[in-house]
Amino acid sequence: MKDNNDMPGHLARRFQQIAVAVFLAEVEDAGFDLTPVQYAALATIKANPGLDQVTLAGLIAYDRTTITGVIDRLVQKGLAERRASRRDRRARELEITDEGRRTLRKITPAVESAQRIMLRGLSAKESEDLMRLLHKAIAAGNELSRAPLREVQA
Repeated sequence: MKDNNDMPGHLARRFQQIAVAVFLAEVEDAGFDLTPVQYAALATIKANPGLDQVTLAGLIAYDRTTITGVIDRLVQKGLAERRASRRDRRARELEITDEGRRTLRKITPAVESAQRIMLRGLSAKESEDLMRLLHKAIAAGNELSRAPLREVQA
């Protein structure tokens, strides 16, 4: 049997632990209370005004049943809001608020810093290689996930 440190799943889990810890530390130091998933959701809502929860979940590769809690917290923080859909009375569309836009603008330096810290110890070429290989591995396994990444439907 291989040592855990020779298994990609173990290493991916460890990197995820580090990535979340670094993100939270940088964001908290900047004076914000936002998780990586909340940040991804808010940025995606800003980029896709009027999208619904199911679409948002697909765009950030997050479980459809638990995305509601993420959105609830964004709404409670005044960063996003749900509105009745103009196309389907039963559906709710998501919109970013002015406070959400300000938060994204102000939090960006902390998020960018976190990304740099996550890759420290790697040269620029190694960082590029890691990102390329992560994209490749994720694309090959996307459909195996409980929450596969979905593209925006035009």
